[in-house]
Amino acid sequence: MNAKADLPSESTIVLHDVTYSINGKASPPIIDCISLEIHVGETLVLLGRSGSGKTTLLKLINGLLSPQSGDVIVQGRPTCEWDAIRLRRGIGYVIQEGGLFPHFTVAQNIGLVPKLEKWEPARIAKRVEELLILVGLDPHEFATRRPHQLSGGQRQRVGVARALAADPLILLMDEPFGALDPVTRAELQREFSKLVRRLGKTIVFVTHDLREALLLASRIILLESGHIVASAKPQDFLHIDHPEVKAFASCIDDLPGAIA
Repeated sequence: MNAKADLPSESTIVLHDVTYSINGKASPPIIDCISLEIHVGETLVLLGRSGSGKTTLLKLINGLLSPQSGDVIVQGRPTCEWDAIRLRRGIGYVIQEGGLFPHFTVAQNIGLVPKLEKWEPARIAKRVEELLILVGLDPHEFATRRPHQLSGGQRQRVGVARALAADPLILLMDEPFGALDPVTRAELQREFSKLVRRLGKTIVFVTHDLREALLLASRIILLESGHIVASAKPQDFLHIDHPEVKAFASCIDDLPGAIA
Protein backbone atom coordinates (compact mmCIF):
# COMPACT_ATOMS: atom_id res chain seq x y z
CA MET A 1 0.00 0.00 0.00
CA ASN A 2 1.33 3.42 -0.93
CA ALA A 3 -0.17 5.80 1.63
CA LYS A 4 0.97 8.89 -0.24
CA ALA A 5 -0.78 7.70 -3.39
CA ASP A 6 -4.05 7.49 -1.41
CA LEU A 7 -3.62 10.98 0.06
CA PRO A 8 -6.16 13.57 -1.11
CA SER A 9 -4.70 16.76 -2.51
CA GLU A 10 -6.08 18.98 0.27
CA SER A 11 -7.25 16.92 3.25
CA THR A 12 -5.53 14.14 5.16
CA ILE A 13 -8.48 13.48 7.48
CA VAL A 14 -12.18 14.04 6.85
CA LEU A 15 -15.03 13.52 9.32
CA HIS A 16 -18.49 13.56 7.79
CA ASP A 17 -21.53 13.76 10.11
CA VAL A 18 -19.75 11.65 12.75
CA THR A 19 -21.63 10.67 15.90
CA TYR A 20 -20.32 8.54 18.74
CA SER A 21 -21.71 7.55 22.13
CA ILE A 22 -20.56 4.90 24.61
CA ASN A 23 -23.75 2.82 24.58
CA GLY A 24 -25.05 3.66 21.13
CA LYS A 25 -28.39 5.46 21.07
CA ALA A 26 -28.98 4.64 24.75
CA SER A 27 -26.53 7.34 25.87
CA PRO A 28 -26.09 11.03 24.99
CA PRO A 29 -23.48 11.36 22.22
CA ILE A 30 -19.91 12.28 23.13
CA ILE A 31 -19.43 13.36 19.52
CA ASP A 32 -22.59 14.71 17.93
CA CYS A 33 -22.82 14.94 14.12
CA ILE A 34 -19.40 16.51 13.57
CA SER A 35 -18.08 17.32 10.11
CA LEU A 36 -14.48 18.44 9.80
CA GLU A 37 -11.64 18.48 7.28
CA ILE A 38 -8.03 18.44 8.50
CA HIS A 39 -5.69 19.64 5.81
CA VAL A 40 -2.31 18.31 4.77
CA GLY A 41 0.49 19.81 6.85
CA GLU A 42 -1.66 21.80 9.28
CA THR A 43 -1.48 21.69 13.07
CA LEU A 44 -5.08 21.47 14.18
CA VAL A 45 -5.60 22.02 17.90
CA LEU A 46 -8.72 20.54 19.49
CA LEU A 47 -9.52 22.81 22.43
CA GLY A 48 -12.19 22.20 25.02
CA ARG A 49 -13.09 21.39 28.59
CA SER A 50 -12.82 17.89 30.03
CA GLY A 51 -15.55 15.73 28.52
CA SER A 52 -16.02 17.88 25.43
CA GLY A 53 -15.01 15.03 23.09
CA LYS A 54 -11.40 15.91 22.24
CA THR A 55 -9.75 12.56 23.01
CA THR A 56 -12.72 10.67 21.56
CA LEU A 57 -12.10 12.40 18.23
CA LEU A 58 -8.47 11.26 18.27
CA LYS A 59 -9.55 7.68 18.94
CA LEU A 60 -12.03 7.83 16.07
CA ILE A 61 -9.26 9.03 13.74
CA ASN A 62 -6.92 6.14 14.50
CA GLY A 63 -9.66 3.51 14.65
CA LEU A 64 -9.60 2.82 18.39
CA LEU A 65 -13.29 3.74 18.27
CA SER A 66 -15.85 3.39 15.48
CA PRO A 67 -18.60 5.96 14.89
CA GLN A 68 -22.23 5.03 15.39
CA SER A 69 -22.96 7.03 12.25
CA GLY A 70 -21.05 9.02 9.68
CA ASP A 71 -17.62 8.40 8.21
CA VAL A 72 -14.06 9.01 9.36
CA ILE A 73 -11.81 9.08 6.30
CA VAL A 74 -8.03 8.87 6.71
CA GLN A 75 -5.75 9.22 3.69
CA GLY A 76 -8.69 8.80 1.33
CA ARG A 77 -10.14 5.67 2.94
CA PRO A 78 -12.84 5.21 5.64
CA THR A 79 -11.34 3.84 8.84
CA CYS A 80 -13.76 0.90 8.69
CA GLU A 81 -12.07 -0.20 5.45
CA TRP A 82 -8.54 -0.06 6.86
CA ASP A 83 -6.78 -2.95 8.50
CA ALA A 84 -6.70 -1.59 12.05
CA ILE A 85 -3.05 -2.47 12.66
CA ARG A 86 -1.91 -0.88 9.39
CA LEU A 87 -3.92 2.25 10.15
CA ARG A 88 -2.46 2.70 13.64
CA ARG A 89 1.11 1.96 12.61
CA GLY A 90 0.80 4.69 10.01
CA ILE A 91 -0.26 7.29 12.59
CA GLY A 92 2.04 8.59 15.32
CA TYR A 93 0.35 8.86 18.73
CA VAL A 94 1.74 10.82 21.68
CA ILE A 95 0.13 10.88 25.13
CA GLN A 96 1.03 12.33 28.52
CA GLU A 97 4.35 11.01 29.89
CA GLY A 98 5.04 9.50 26.47
CA GLY A 99 3.38 6.14 27.24
CA LEU A 100 6.76 4.39 27.12
CA PHE A 101 7.27 0.70 27.83
CA PRO A 102 9.15 0.67 31.16
CA HIS A 103 11.15 -2.52 30.45
CA PHE A 104 12.41 -1.22 27.07
CA THR A 105 15.39 1.05 26.61
CA VAL A 106 14.90 4.42 24.94
CA ALA A 107 16.25 2.97 21.69
CA GLN A 108 13.91 -0.03 21.91
CA ASN A 109 10.91 2.22 22.58
CA ILE A 110 11.67 4.45 19.60
CA GLY A 111 12.46 1.54 17.30
CA LEU A 112 9.38 -0.53 18.16
CA VAL A 113 7.19 0.27 15.14
CA PRO A 114 10.08 0.08 12.63
CA LYS A 115 10.93 -3.34 14.14
CA LEU A 116 7.31 -4.47 13.74
CA GLU A 117 7.52 -3.21 10.16
CA LYS A 118 10.57 -5.47 9.73
CA TRP A 119 13.13 -2.75 9.10
CA GLU A 120 16.75 -3.88 9.04
CA PRO A 121 18.51 -3.41 12.42
CA ALA A 122 21.04 -0.97 10.96
CA ARG A 123 18.23 1.16 9.52
CA ILE A 124 16.44 1.16 12.88
CA ALA A 125 19.60 2.17 14.72
CA LYS A 126 20.19 5.03 12.30
CA ARG A 127 16.58 6.21 12.63
CA VAL A 128 16.76 6.11 16.44
CA GLU A 129 19.91 8.21 16.40
CA GLU A 130 18.38 10.73 13.98
CA LEU A 131 15.25 11.13 16.07
CA LEU A 132 17.04 11.50 19.39
CA ILE A 133 19.07 14.30 17.87
CA LEU A 134 15.89 15.82 16.41
CA VAL A 135 14.19 15.99 19.83
CA GLY A 136 17.30 17.30 21.55
CA LEU A 137 18.66 14.19 23.29
CA ASP A 138 22.22 12.91 22.89
CA PRO A 139 21.98 9.33 21.49
CA HIS A 140 25.18 8.26 23.24
CA GLU A 141 23.79 9.39 26.59
CA PHE A 142 20.14 8.40 26.30
CA ALA A 143 19.71 5.46 23.89
CA THR A 144 20.44 2.79 26.51
CA ARG A 145 18.52 4.39 29.38
CA ARG A 146 15.16 3.13 30.55
CA PRO A 147 12.16 5.39 31.13
CA HIS A 148 12.58 5.50 34.92
CA GLN A 149 16.02 7.02 34.37
CA LEU A 150 14.55 10.00 32.50
CA SER A 151 12.91 13.21 33.64
CA GLY A 152 9.32 13.92 32.66
CA GLY A 153 10.43 16.24 29.87
CA GLN A 154 12.91 13.68 28.57
CA ARG A 155 10.24 10.96 28.54
CA GLN A 156 7.98 13.26 26.56
CA ARG A 157 10.73 13.91 24.03
CA VAL A 158 11.22 10.16 23.64
CA GLY A 159 7.45 9.78 23.19
CA VAL A 160 7.52 12.26 20.32
CA ALA A 161 10.53 10.49 18.78
CA ARG A 162 8.75 7.13 18.99
CA ALA A 163 5.64 8.56 17.31
CA LEU A 164 7.82 9.80 14.43
CA ALA A 165 9.88 6.64 14.08
CA ALA A 166 8.19 5.18 10.99
CA ASP A 167 7.79 8.65 9.42
CA PRO A 168 3.96 8.75 9.58
CA LEU A 169 2.01 11.35 7.64
CA ILE A 170 -0.23 12.01 10.66
CA LEU A 171 0.66 12.76 14.27
CA LEU A 172 -1.97 12.65 17.03
CA MET A 173 -1.04 14.28 20.34
CA ASP A 174 -3.27 13.95 23.41
CA GLU A 175 -2.30 16.66 25.94
CA PRO A 176 1.35 15.59 25.60
CA PHE A 177 2.70 18.35 27.86
CA GLY A 178 -0.14 18.38 30.39
CA ALA A 179 1.65 16.44 33.15
CA LEU A 180 4.83 18.53 33.09
CA ASP A 181 5.83 21.33 35.42
CA PRO A 182 5.18 24.82 34.02
CA VAL A 183 8.82 25.61 33.16
CA THR A 184 9.45 22.31 31.34
CA ARG A 185 6.08 22.58 29.62
CA ALA A 186 6.87 26.06 28.30
CA GLU A 187 10.29 24.89 27.06
CA LEU A 188 8.81 21.92 25.20
CA GLN A 189 6.02 24.03 23.72
CA ARG A 190 8.57 26.43 22.25
CA GLU A 191 10.75 23.61 20.93
CA PHE A 192 7.77 21.74 19.50
CA SER A 193 6.59 24.90 17.75
CA LYS A 194 9.94 25.05 15.95
CA LEU A 195 9.92 21.31 15.28
CA VAL A 196 6.48 21.44 13.64
CA ARG A 197 7.79 23.72 10.91
CA ARG A 198 10.54 21.22 10.12
CA LEU A 199 8.36 18.10 10.19
CA GLY A 200 5.69 19.01 7.63
CA LYS A 201 3.27 16.55 9.28
CA THR A 202 -0.48 16.76 9.66
CA ILE A 203 -0.88 17.14 13.42
CA VAL A 204 -4.00 16.92 15.58
CA PHE A 205 -3.18 18.24 19.05
CA VAL A 206 -5.54 17.99 22.03
CA THR A 207 -5.39 20.51 24.86
CA HIS A 208 -7.58 22.39 27.35
CA ASP A 209 -4.95 25.16 27.58
CA LEU A 210 -5.81 28.19 25.43
CA ARG A 211 -2.28 29.59 25.64
CA GLU A 212 -0.92 26.32 24.27
CA ALA A 213 -3.49 26.34 21.48
CA LEU A 214 -2.64 29.92 20.50
CA LEU A 215 1.08 29.13 20.43
CA LEU A 216 1.02 25.85 18.50
CA ALA A 217 -2.02 25.83 16.22
CA SER A 218 -2.40 26.77 12.61
CA ARG A 219 -6.14 26.35 13.31
CA ILE A 220 -8.12 25.98 16.53
CA ILE A 221 -11.31 23.94 16.84
CA LEU A 222 -13.27 24.53 20.05
CA LEU A 223 -15.47 21.66 21.21
CA GLU A 224 -18.37 21.90 23.63
CA SER A 225 -20.51 18.87 24.53
CA GLY A 226 -19.48 17.01 21.40
CA HIS A 227 -20.13 19.91 19.02
CA ILE A 228 -17.78 22.25 17.18
CA VAL A 229 -18.68 25.73 18.42
CA ALA A 230 -15.75 27.68 16.97
CA SER A 231 -13.11 27.26 14.27
CA ALA A 232 -10.47 29.86 13.48
CA LYS A 233 -6.82 30.66 13.02
CA PRO A 234 -5.09 31.66 16.28
CA GLN A 235 -5.00 35.35 15.38
CA ASP A 236 -8.77 35.35 14.84
CA PHE A 237 -9.91 32.97 17.56
CA LEU A 238 -10.27 35.44 20.43
CA HIS A 239 -12.46 37.71 18.30
CA ILE A 240 -15.21 35.09 17.95
CA ASP A 241 -18.42 36.12 19.69
CA HIS A 242 -19.36 32.87 21.43
CA PRO A 243 -19.82 32.26 25.18
CA GLU A 244 -17.39 29.32 25.27
CA VAL A 245 -14.69 31.29 23.46
CA LYS A 246 -15.19 34.11 25.95
CA ALA A 247 -15.01 31.65 28.85
CA PHE A 248 -11.61 30.39 27.68
CA ALA A 249 -10.38 33.90 26.88
CA SER A 250 -11.23 35.05 30.41
CA CYS A 251 -8.72 32.52 31.77
CA ILE A 252 -5.72 34.32 30.30
CA ASP A 253 -4.45 37.68 31.42
CA ASP A 254 -2.58 38.62 28.28
CA LEU A 255 -1.80 37.26 24.83
CA PRO A 256 1.38 35.39 23.86
CA GLY A 257 3.69 37.54 21.78
CA ALA A 258 3.39 35.10 18.87
CA ILE A 259 -0.18 36.23 18.18
CA ALA A 260 0.07 39.90 19.06
